[in-house]
Amino acid sequence: MSDFPFLSILTVLPLVGAVVVGVIPRRKAELAKTIALVWSLVVLVLSIFMWVAFKIDGDRFQFHESYQWIPSWDARFTFAADGIALVMLMLIAVLTPVVILASWHDVDGDGKRSAPVYFALLLAFEFTMIGVFAAADIFLFYVFFEVMLIPMYFIIGSFGGARRQYAAVKFFLYSLVGGLFMLAAVIGLWVVGGHTFDFTRLLQSVGEIDQNTSRWLFLGFFVAFAIKAPFFPFHTWLPDAGGAAPAGAAALLVGVMDKVGTFGILRYCLPLFPEASRWFAPAALVLAVIGIIYAALLAVGQNDLKRLVSYTSIAHFGFIGIGIFAFTTQGGTGSVLYMVNHGLATGLLFIVVGMFVARRGSSLVSDFGGAGKLVPVLAGVLFFAGLASLALPGTAPFISEFLVLIGTFTVHKVYAVIATVGIILAAAYVLWMVQRTTQGTLNPALEEVPAMRKDITLREKVVVAPLILLLLLLGFYPKPVTDVINPAVQATMQDVGTTDPGPTAVTANGRVAR
Repeated sequence: MSDFPFLSILTVLPLVGAVVVGVIPRRKAELAKTIALVWSLVVLVLSIFMWVAFKIDGDRFQFHESYQWIPSWDARFTFAADGIALVMLMLIAVLTPVVILASWHDVDGDGKRSAPVYFALLLAFEFTMIGVFAAADIFLFYVFFEVMLIPMYFIIGSFGGARRQYAAVKFFLYSLVGGLFMLAAVIGLWVVGGHTFDFTRLLQSVGEIDQNTSRWLFLGFFVAFAIKAPFFPFHTWLPDAGGAAPAGAAALLVGVMDKVGTFGILRYCLPLFPEASRWFAPAALVLAVIGIIYAALLAVGQNDLKRLVSYTSIAHFGFIGIGIFAFTTQGGTGSVLYMVNHGLATGLLFIVVGMFVARRGSSLVSDFGGAGKLVPVLAGVLFFAGLASLALPGTAPFISEFLVLIGTFTVHKVYAVIATVGIILAAAYVLWMVQRTTQGTLNPALEEVPAMRKDITLREKVVVAPLILLLLLLGFYPKPVTDVINPAVQATMQDVGTTDPGPTAVTANGRVAR
């Protein structure tokens, strides 16, 4: 079963589905939706089989495939997955059908926009996301890294809300500029790395790259990944894109696509440029903790629900950043687990916010107030999603945040302590959002909106149920995921050349011994 070409099939399958759905006539919108949903479920089933076939105690990279592409450059269609890539592929496979079902009525009754095109773009976006995590050839990774901008650009620009054109162009330009930095670094790496793009062969030539060259190449990759993530101060495109995108698409944008940045740092920056990673770590840690506090403070002051959720994600990426650059196994495992759990929690939060926005016709907090009196179950789901987002114990994000903080505290106590302030601010902005939206005195204007009198529907229950179950299951039993992540993180830390600090003890004379 391990010889089955999982990754190439998983990559191509959504693209074929996008073509099939895209050619369906506009008048047959229901057929297009149904095919898109079924197609995404097939991808999910195949991903589950791949998860089962993955051997935790096996090779670091599994499901290896390689096909000739551009012989003169030694660029190949090479696919392989370690534990870090595998959990991200599963996140994509889980979220895509949920988002398709959540977006079922996003373009209903709109004669100007085509439902088949919208759902085809969602499948096309899934194709690019799978490709970028499955690629084991750096040039192939770069191609997917850039191509994934196209479907999201059209989703935001054609199907988004207010200021969608501005948000789409800003999103595209920011990512494109980052991609240019990465392209320069990819070319430079090919020149100094033995004229190959193969990741495993490049790993063998790491020691042959001189220090200054390595640092410049690292910065080229890091800037591209920092923009994609986004890390402070490269974050300004996200609130606009997240606020303008349809809620379901925003769940994929923030829940999965942004993880390409943190995944890229773990997969490429750290193993290929270990000395440069250690050299830049202090600056990266400073940027990460600034991002946690700065984004949290901005989230507190937001009146737009979707922009608020976008700012919370910037703060969360700060936690992922300190876990990565702490260079400890606990911090690294916590960061990867955080990437998964953040995708589930923020995906749920965006989707539920979208349900409120669809009913009210507005995303402004001030247009709600006391909505829980009209839609109590939906308000309860929003409350749960908010608690998961602030990492309440018992929910999956708590485990990952705890691992990040304890892994960072063992080597960088100051950064870990500052980051904990972000937890307090997270409670402030989440509870403020829930209180102003669903609690308190009922806003009389809500009673005049017929849709606000309809509580959560059966379709919406089916949408939120799997995400709630996963957040609770991984909150109490994360072992199936951490067992997959740990070997890949340990291998990455070995590539960087760091070891976990040993336990400390105070001797009889008061000295600290390790």
